[in-house]
Amino acid sequence: MLYLLAAVGALTVAVLLWRAFGAQTAGVPSRRERGTIAPDDDPEFLRGLDERNKKAGEDPPA
Repeated sequence: MLYLLAAVGALTVAVLLWRAFGAQTAGVPSRRERGTIAPDDDPEFLRGLDERNKKAGEDPPA
């Protein structure tokens, strides 16, 4: 039982250390820094679609 607890503890420490120091790769830009946003994630694009639908008198899709 002691070995099982030690293994779980070691695994927990290893995962926490990996998340803290090893999860990010140096030199890889974050999602925000890349500059390209998909249309369905771009608030300006979605706002433009909404305005265009209102001008055309269409109901927004459900």
